[in-house]
Amino acid sequence: MSVNEVAHTVFYGRAGDPNDLAMPGAKAIGEALARQSGISPVFIGTPKPALNGSWQQELDAAMPELRAMQRRFEEVFRSKALSVAATGRCVVSLATLPVVAKYHPGVCVVWFDAHADLNTPDVSASGYLGGMALAGPLGLWDSGLGSGLRPEQIVLVGQRDIDPSESLLIARHNITCLQPGEGLAERLQQAIGGRAVYVHLDCDVLEPGIVPTDYVIAGGLTLAELKGCCEVLACQPFVGIEIAEFQYCREGQEDVVSPEPLLEALSPLLNRESELSRR
Repeated sequence: MSVNEVAHTVFYGRAGDPNDLAMPGAKAIGEALARQSGISPVFIGTPKPALNGSWQQELDAAMPELRAMQRRFEEVFRSKALSVAATGRCVVSLATLPVVAKYHPGVCVVWFDAHADLNTPDVSASGYLGGMALAGPLGLWDSGLGSGLRPEQIVLVGQRDIDPSESLLIARHNITCLQPGEGLAERLQQAIGGRAVYVHLDCDVLEPGIVPTDYVIAGGLTLAELKGCCEVLACQPFVGIEIAEFQYCREGQEDVVSPEPLLEALSPLLNRESELSRR
């Protein structure tokens, strides 16, 4: 795989947000990456107050900016660039992953998340759009933003809050699901099998308290474990990464939380794109 350049993108709009903290969180990640790499990000969208509506209301409200994000990803991958994106919420994957699948049809999507996000509107108990973020690109429901991924391309990592319907789907389609724990990096390396990788990181895959996230699920990864996984991923052909669900501060508090420790854990991947940007 030949990559011509590195493209940074920040999704700065509203996309199924339960609160207003991930939009400035994505901006903070984009600015930190710019300081490290010297690459100015392209911002997509405008911050708006959280709706806390139904999945359909949230999707309708976000659709114009999700389509703008999809056009941005078309430009990035058409130019054969490596994509580094701060996406705010997992919902944005409804727009990004179909484009990744289009331009890299054999890619392995490594989905770091406490959840599987494989719900569909007809089975979701909560109706939360973010819980459908991976199911759309897999063609399990029609989001209006396309699909193109196949179950065998997905490697779930760090899941520990999976709905019964999602468990049945994972078993039916034989989707690889790697639980946190001993030997995770080695198990990940085996699951990838030398394929090119695209990484989705929902920050709630981490142990609660490491970074601010909306969902708090015990038993997550440490930053050291995440870095170990990234060292394995850095040995594969690398298509890009999207970083979601980093909140600017802890809810109810005013102290801003730096994304730097998180980016340090991702440094085996981000250092690769920094080397490319200096060519």
